[in-house]
Amino acid sequence: MLYSSLDMLALVIVTVSIMVQAWVGIGFGLLAAPLLYLIDPTYVPGPVLVLGWLLSVVVVLKQRHDLNWRRVLPAIVARLPGSWCGALLLVSIAPWQLSLFFGSALLLAVWLSIRSYAVPINKFSLTVAGFLSGILGTATSVGGPPMALLYQHETRLTARNEIAAFFLMGTPISILMLWLNGGADLLSGVLILKMLPGVALGFWLSRHLEQRFKAESARPAILFISGLSALVVLWQGIAGGLAV
Repeated sequence: MLYSSLDMLALVIVTVSIMVQAWVGIGFGLLAAPLLYLIDPTYVPGPVLVLGWLLSVVVVLKQRHDLNWRRVLPAIVARLPGSWCGALLLVSIAPWQLSLFFGSALLLAVWLSIRSYAVPINKFSLTVAGFLSGILGTATSVGGPPMALLYQHETRLTARNEIAAFFLMGTPISILMLWLNGGADLLSGVLILKMLPGVALGFWLSRHLEQRFKAESARPAILFISGLSALVVLWQGIAGGLAV
């Protein structure tokens, strides 16, 4: 398989973004999606969703004995209607309108978190976070912040592992909803295959990162990445609205 210079740049972006998510629990969609879109719009949302899901497969296989599947189950179930709504919105509403709404909502959630308005992890909060993540992940490829903000006070490994379990089961639902709602052309098998080495290399690098930085909490990183996600999505909405 031949790689152009742009393919190699995309591979670097995927590798670094996968490394961040494998360490923190979120970040791949935020870091990779905007940059990959500039290289080739067909990277978003299909290939980004699939590559993020492959990372979840690796993390869950490695940490399967430490996962609390029962706790994260409500979020996984709620991802189904959320993904369906996200797919409908993606094919029926202007992308910039979605970005404005979701970016503003995420920014508010981050601000409330910084103000120490903590939300307890229970069936209701997991259901809401899973639903919102389904909408965001399907419509914008950035579905991590709702779940990550809920898990911000958990240990880094617990947050990473349970969010990975959520994405493992939830991302295929988003892909299926895209397919059923006329978004089959948003998937590109060639791009996915070309970026597979980035998933493997990024995960390998994250293991070395863990050995150097043994932080117990990922809250600062989660708040930073979630806030950056909100600003990126909000900017996409503003730029899209001005271009209309």
